[in-house]
Amino acid sequence: MSRLLIVVESEQDWAPYFPSEQVITFDDYLQLPLGKSNRTRVINLCRKFGYLSKGYYGSLLAEARGHSVIPSVKTLNDLRDRSSFSVIEEHLHSQSEKFLQQLAARDEKQFQFWIFFGESSVPELKKLARELFEQQPCPILRAELSWRGGWRVSNLKVAPLHSLKEAEQEGFANALDRFSAQLWRKQKTQKISRYEMAILVNPDEKLPPSDDKALKKFVKAGNRLGINVDLIGRKDIRKLPEYDMLFIRETTNIDHHTFQFACRAEAEGLAVMDDPQSIIRCTNKVYLADLFNARNIPTPKTRLISTRSTDALDRLSEELGFPIILKIPDGSFSRGMVKVETRAELDGAVADLLKHSALLLAQEFMYTQYDWRVGVLNGKPLYACKYFMAGDHWQIYDHSNTGDPSGGYQTMPTYEAPKKVIETAVKAAGLVGKGLYGVDLKQSSDRVVVIEVNDNPSIDAGVEDEFIGDELYTLIMQEFINRVQTIRRLREAL
Repeated sequence: MSRLLIVVESEQDWAPYFPSEQVITFDDYLQLPLGKSNRTRVINLCRKFGYLSKGYYGSLLAEARGHSVIPSVKTLNDLRDRSSFSVIEEHLHSQSEKFLQQLAARDEKQFQFWIFFGESSVPELKKLARELFEQQPCPILRAELSWRGGWRVSNLKVAPLHSLKEAEQEGFANALDRFSAQLWRKQKTQKISRYEMAILVNPDEKLPPSDDKALKKFVKAGNRLGINVDLIGRKDIRKLPEYDMLFIRETTNIDHHTFQFACRAEAEGLAVMDDPQSIIRCTNKVYLADLFNARNIPTPKTRLISTRSTDALDRLSEELGFPIILKIPDGSFSRGMVKVETRAELDGAVADLLKHSALLLAQEFMYTQYDWRVGVLNGKPLYACKYFMAGDHWQIYDHSNTGDPSGGYQTMPTYEAPKKVIETAVKAAGLVGKGLYGVDLKQSSDRVVVIEVNDNPSIDAGVEDEFIGDELYTLIMQEFINRVQTIRRLREAL
């Protein structure tokens, strides 16, 4: 039997409603024991849902734990982009026309209404509310209509539970009762129709995922396989419908145009790497830590930090010992990572980093001369590299070095790498998705642990391709072809 959890940021947020054992705070949700809990449903009612807020983490960690959650992280990111509901702006339901005409006759130019689990606070707009909810499933939405020669949906945003006034609280409670008895459905996947590739690049990026020589090898491999390949930039998002493949070769992030490209490509039906879900999961180390913990993937001893209280940091110091590695969730290329040697350094670093994120990651320090990087594509290992630490530094990148910030490397065939390293990397990547990933691991004697799974992994000419050469580029381009052909077969079957 499934379990329902209602997550609130503060117990006071639930004060107007009947007490329930199903209602827990965000902090209590963090402490829940992990395990096989994919029959748990979560309604996330935190106060804020911006990137790296508690509401955002509530949904992110629910997905990591295998819980069905509303709103999903994808919904939260979609709602930040107004174009995500623009399709509905063009056709308000005929049932609403009489009501909207009355508003226009009163010379009203704007109108707002609530949507509680797809139910409208205005009966005349119930079909519109249902359509908006089905496109962006969220417990509480505040919709705004504007008159611009015709009525349009001008704004749609998540609203917090504690903002509801007494008049709205009963409507919310009744809608929650009805919704909690329903089964949740997954959204349908999109279709595609064409067969050309766009590679998104940024010529000005200092540490791009692929250098110019590697990009030329991708283009050449694509041409050999019958793929027309264009290099595009951030201003070319409107061109995406011209293609049926998007390969992102620019460093990705959620709050970035690369994520907008991935979402738009997926909405248009393109085969895309990195797909939005992979970007969401891989760019957040907190998600990965909780995911690996829940699925018994070996990692360095890891703790989440949500407070700078003395008691919490005392426990952290005792459990991990010094030095401790602190990480912001979405750092890349060794950025956003701090090593602290003392309790005083821990206090200062935590206070500083919590200004940028509601949660931090703390890990035991494991010194090794190199990190393993295993490239995995659709569940299969492609290459294995040793990335050595930068000179006189504890990371593979030393950004204080204005000369050569990175250490050396050694690439080898996957069958020469330790079997445990390869198997652990493939298992970790499989939990994230079926895309192209670079899995970072550390090995100390017989102990192998996963540091993180990277979407958009580095593929530079002469480095990752050192052993298998041009075959690396061919394998990746062939995977795109396989995906397009699969989608075509599904489309023909409809």
